[in-house]
Amino acid sequence: MVIGHLRARSASRPPAGLPGLDPAWSRLVRARVGDGSDGGAKGAERTFHVLDSWADRPVPDVPEVTLLCVHGNPTWSYLWRRLVEQAPSTWRVVAPDQLGMGWSERLDGPRVLADRVADLGALTEALRLRGPVVTVAHDWGGIVSLGWAREHPELLAGVVLTNTAVHQPGTSAGPPLIRLAHVPAVNAVACVATPLFVRATTSLVRPWAPKDVRDAFAAPYRSPAQRAAVGEFVADVPFAADHPSRPTLDVIAEGTRDLDVPALLLWGPKDPVFREEHLRDLLDRLPQAQLHRFETAGHLLAEDAPQYVDATVSWVSGLLDGAPEIPAALPSDAPSVFDRLEARREDDEPAVTEVGGRSITWRELHTRVTRIAAGLRGHGLRTGDRVALLVPPSIELTVALYAVWRAGGVVVVADKGLGLRGMARALRSARIDHLIADTPGLLAAAPMGLPGTRISVREPSGVVRRAGSVSWTLPGLEHYGDLHPVDPIEPELDAEAAVLFTSGATGPAKGVLYRHRQLRAQLALIRSTYGLTADDRMVAAFAPFALYGPALGVRSAVPATDVTKPGSLTARALGDAARAIDATVVFASPAALRNVLATAELANRRQRHALARVRLLMSAGAPVPADVLHALADLLPHADPHTPYGMTEALPVADISLAGIDAAGRGDGVCVGHPLAGVQVRITPLDADGVSTTELTDRPGITGEIWVRAAHVKDSYDALWFTDQLAAAHPGWHRTGDVGMLDEQGRLWVQGRFVHVITGPDGPVTPVGIEQRVELEVGDEGTPAAVVGVGPAGTQQVVVVLSGPGELRVGTGLANRVRAAAGVPVAAVLRRESLPVDIRHNSKIDRSALARWAADELAGG
Repeated sequence: MVIGHLRARSASRPPAGLPGLDPAWSRLVRARVGDGSDGGAKGAERTFHVLDSWADRPVPDVPEVTLLCVHGNPTWSYLWRRLVEQAPSTWRVVAPDQLGMGWSERLDGPRVLADRVADLGALTEALRLRGPVVTVAHDWGGIVSLGWAREHPELLAGVVLTNTAVHQPGTSAGPPLIRLAHVPAVNAVACVATPLFVRATTSLVRPWAPKDVRDAFAAPYRSPAQRAAVGEFVADVPFAADHPSRPTLDVIAEGTRDLDVPALLLWGPKDPVFREEHLRDLLDRLPQAQLHRFETAGHLLAEDAPQYVDATVSWVSGLLDGAPEIPAALPSDAPSVFDRLEARREDDEPAVTEVGGRSITWRELHTRVTRIAAGLRGHGLRTGDRVALLVPPSIELTVALYAVWRAGGVVVVADKGLGLRGMARALRSARIDHLIADTPGLLAAAPMGLPGTRISVREPSGVVRRAGSVSWTLPGLEHYGDLHPVDPIEPELDAEAAVLFTSGATGPAKGVLYRHRQLRAQLALIRSTYGLTADDRMVAAFAPFALYGPALGVRSAVPATDVTKPGSLTARALGDAARAIDATVVFASPAALRNVLATAELANRRQRHALARVRLLMSAGAPVPADVLHALADLLPHADPHTPYGMTEALPVADISLAGIDAAGRGDGVCVGHPLAGVQVRITPLDADGVSTTELTDRPGITGEIWVRAAHVKDSYDALWFTDQLAAAHPGWHRTGDVGMLDEQGRLWVQGRFVHVITGPDGPVTPVGIEQRVELEVGDEGTPAAVVGVGPAGTQQVVVVLSGPGELRVGTGLANRVRAAAGVPVAAVLRRESLPVDIRHNSKIDRSALARWAADELAGG
């Protein structure tokens, strides 16, 4: 217990020398505030410490916008130092310390929520803030800032929130860590008597903040008297319905729904305090909000993700400038995802076949989809609800997918290739409402922390039903829909359709949002490019592609293989799948085709006969060597090999046949052919430092980042608003992250990933062309090869890594041959048994991981 007259203390400025804090920003501001009981009538003048980017400017100056930054407990305005420093000079950034906190005046009594909202209003009045004002807040400062926002609509232009909450959704328990600190005995010890709570907050930063930064956060809270408000702040969190501050919280929480201004949520998912349910609640109350998840960040997002400053500045700049108009295009005759299924609703031919003989006809597929969709609607699925599918490639997966679309839902697909941890992160980020799963998926849902109602694809056992919290089953929904039919939903063109995830080869997998407009355009482009008709039958060794079979109007099958290991596909498995449906089309990753070729001798006569009827072979996901395609001619003699180029965000973009590859010959990269009909491809040249410029060009021979524009390009990244802004220089275009060039014939050559460009002293170096030249020279002694950069940006050195058994450091003779073939200075030639590749395709070299390994080896690790 801290005695009142001992805890009262005047405001002061922070001590000199705190890292990142300019003393010139500090101001002491007097404001007349309430008496500390309920935020009511104005009482005495109190002094606030404020960080103010305009502290040295005359008051009459009018900023373009003011950012009002509100900290939580137990931080202080130091949290916003980067924003104060880096915001444009025409903006004013004001970051106060709340009374009793930081370096503001310590009072002899507690401040409750209503007081803190009133305090902030009194301070902004004393500062004579003018609009437009954008609030920026963290932790319980979010509630205070939203309370201020409700009371100052004439000034408010927007709201930015980092990890915070205004309500405890679904439970009154609240965040466990805060709930524990709410216990009086724990509060007295952990929050006031000791600096445990203060220090624990900065310990949540990952990686750990430097000691001088942690000490700076703790500097205002060195004694129990200085920490009194920390404990009172925690005690004032109104978990219980009868808490004195609960009415104020409820008014602010409900009033948040009425804030008719733009909002931005910047979220750290690794936060043990504010979790996914708090984020969902905020999005429900601020449906207009843009969201960006910094996947590696936690509670103190401003420390974990300093780039939040760039995101905030970009977003506020957009408010001031007005959002650019993004053009959209769609072929007028593009059919919906249901048109082919509707056209074949009376067809008793198989639509989907599982290897082993199980099939479903077009008529049966249409009936099941229609009934389950009615069941979903009858059991609470609303238009726009997101439904995750944790079902292995099967008839049930296809039925579930189209039933969700028919019910007006949005499918969320995160395949097993992401790994369990990657799937969990991806699905949590997608804010799902329902989950359709088989037994393993149901049992994994709780450990993965997935929200939503659980739907089993079949009748589960009692144990699975209880452990998996199963609410419905597909057979049960189908029966309900048979008894209670409803008209199927015909989604609007701009309705959300799907969230798919990238492979995660260059970082955490990103959610890619497609609307029905883009799906229609994509299906139309695939059909026209490859001449697909109702007479075609497709084997999809890349399981997600098989889901398009009904929408394309073609029969489909997935071969018997592990979807997490595409490279495990054998010639026998591919032949069996082709034989099961009399296939005319095969789609497989390069790794899958390599193993098919390696196991070709094991294929029997019937399997070979089935593969000989294939007319079209497609392979995508990574470069496909021409020699592999040529070698497959013995197994698929009548197949026309094509290697479409694209990515999860835009597939396909370009296409080239084996004949086209042969005609293009060797060049600096992989020739992926001409852009397809309706697809525009441009290059933003790299400057001498390897930085992408803003010019969009189609001039031949210019190496730079590849940008794409087409009707089927993804709508946006899901929950990654700031990532989308990286393409803001060219609205309507997708920044692929690949580097390449266009040649004189208009063909596109891919030279690597932008993040893998080597920035050396002589300018940027792209890896793929070097790798091709090295592999051609030393293919008999070490293949494949990978090229990475080691060292600081601007002075990176080229290192070639050969794959295969042998000594880590290759012999002088082989190293000299590699250097001669590379065509650029090579600092070192290393060897390792295998190269790291992505999980989904088993084909993309993880050059970032390889570069870290090479740097460690060269440093003697």
